[in-house]
Amino acid sequence: MATIEECRIALDHLSATLARAEGGVRDAAALDRSLSCRITDLDVTFVGRLAEGRIQDVTTVPGVPPQQAQIRLSMEGDDLVSLVGGELHFAKAWAAGRVKVQASLRDVLRLRSLL
Repeated sequence: MATIEECRIALDHLSATLARAEGGVRDAAALDRSLSCRITDLDVTFVGRLAEGRIQDVTTVPGVPPQQAQIRLSMEGDDLVSLVGGELHFAKAWAAGRVKVQASLRDVLRLRSLL
């Protein structure tokens, strides 16, 4: 089971990857939206903002935050680490119910190139 620190490192790595992106991925990452990533097996949520092509101002809160983010992800910690590390394909994980995404249809369509 991934630790909170390993999940935080994975999110930092994802943010750095987004900052280096080019083309359509960079355009998708240019959204300005609140973002949360709930780690179900650790009962924590990372809350931040997707802005200027990276994930910013990330904090960790226990359980489910009282205010819903515009883009909400939910998964187990091992799945987050595997997704960011390239061992788990997002589409397969999403189809199998291992990863859940809640966002507006417009945001989901823009974000599909990130995931």
